[in-house]
Amino acid sequence: MLSNSTRPISGTQTVLRSGEYQAVIASVGASLRSLTFAGRNLVVPFEADEIRPGYRGSNLAPWPNRIADGAYTFGGQLHQVPVNEIDRLTALHGLVIWNEWELLEQTPQSASFGAVIEPQEGYPHRLAIDAAYTLSEQGLTWRISAANISDGTAAAPYGVGPHPYLVAGNGTVDGWTLELPAAQILSVTPDRLLPTTLDGVATLREGYFDFREARELGSTEIDHAYTGLQATRNDDVEVRVLSPEGTGVLMRWHGAVLPWVQIHTADRPEPTLNRIGLAVEPMSCPPDAFNSGTDLISLAPGERHDAEWLIAAL
Repeated sequence: MLSNSTRPISGTQTVLRSGEYQAVIASVGASLRSLTFAGRNLVVPFEADEIRPGYRGSNLAPWPNRIADGAYTFGGQLHQVPVNEIDRLTALHGLVIWNEWELLEQTPQSASFGAVIEPQEGYPHRLAIDAAYTLSEQGLTWRISAANISDGTAAAPYGVGPHPYLVAGNGTVDGWTLELPAAQILSVTPDRLLPTTLDGVATLREGYFDFREARELGSTEIDHAYTGLQATRNDDVEVRVLSPEGTGVLMRWHGAVLPWVQIHTADRPEPTLNRIGLAVEPMSCPPDAFNSGTDLISLAPGERHDAEWLIAAL
């Protein structure tokens, strides 16, 4: 039996540096394992010799979030992908989260990784997926690209997003301030978190989920997809999270490419994990889009889709 005792559990580690920024990418999942500015965390990190907890820093493709029962119909055919969220009976966060990604290119400030989704039961398409990370004085630019490299003429259903847990500063999300320019929220079932209705943030539960004006999160519990995103400039959307000490982190992306964002306050039963970061997940489509068809991308053979976002210190 071959042994690889020196290789960390999360894979080969790639370190990027630019100015006061440093990022570490783990090859399993091409995961963003850590991101710091002047020594402070901008995302919740995990250890190199740790199985990545809670999808931290994952690349979510060819779908983000959930597919109910792992079953969907596309092109007139019923498909079944593996259910990996057993308690809710859903297929969660795509097919590449545990792949070993190949390091394609590297400089001191940037690295790109590649993986291939091979045709399989439930997803009979071959996709080449690239994840590219670039540090600059503006922060970390993170891009996911997908190309349908299947033979034949069949299009592939596709959606994408990342899964960072942002860290504003000391403490937990309770003391942090969130600014989220989103006018609508997708209500979900309480047991399986599957989408039901699209509601205005101002009217649902008397504005409980409305963060268009920055305000403290307090005890608010969120695990919902938002849309109706209001762009600032160049069709960019910005989410800002600030601590009482004045430190913070922002995430920026192109709203026309990623019109949805999942926000999760990381409510966990374990005291050491509970509400230690705020998941901000820009998405090309909402949860269960493989069934609803809402903003689902149909990726034809030879076609490519690109999406990127910026994480930066405030």
